[in-house]
Amino acid sequence: MRLPEVSRTIQVPDDITLSVEGKKVTVKGAKGSLTRDFSYATIEIESQEKTVRVLAKWPRKKETALVGTLFSHINNMITGVTKGYTYKLKIVFSHFPITVKTQNKSILIENFTGERKPRKVEILGDVKVKIEPDDVILTGINLEDVSQTAANIEQATKVRGKDPRVFLDGIYTYERNEGMA
Repeated sequence: MRLPEVSRTIQVPDDITLSVEGKKVTVKGAKGSLTRDFSYATIEIESQEKTVRVLAKWPRKKETALVGTLFSHINNMITGVTKGYTYKLKIVFSHFPITVKTQNKSILIENFTGERKPRKVEILGDVKVKIEPDDVILTGINLEDVSQTAANIEQATKVRGKDPRVFLDGIYTYERNEGMA
């Protein structure tokens, strides 16, 4: 049975400016500004003063799911411009000491399992990278950029062709937080 309407409502905090033009959502806060275009979605986004409503009329299963997805994306944008996001990654090695450096908009992982050529990972968006002796700390206001950069670092240091129970070397995410360090 299809429902006549599915909707979710977001209360916008007082210190946030949120504007909706068509299906383009812009959120401005203390930490910065984020803009996202949801024109691919077949649902409506309405804004009235300090509330935003994501709704679908006579939705099928996919549109019902998309209402929740866009609701979460807009909430993540609001959290990002107020608190920000921090991911902490641990540098683990037992065989060869791994060296991590930043160069322009990329991270270089040197001496991973004794390799001569460094592995290179691109830094997405406006993610800030801080390298400590055995940690890599990623901070930013866009959750997708911070989490995808962390995932790309983990994937770049995945051990292939060796027994993963013996070669535990790599860079692994161990903490995810709202709020920048």
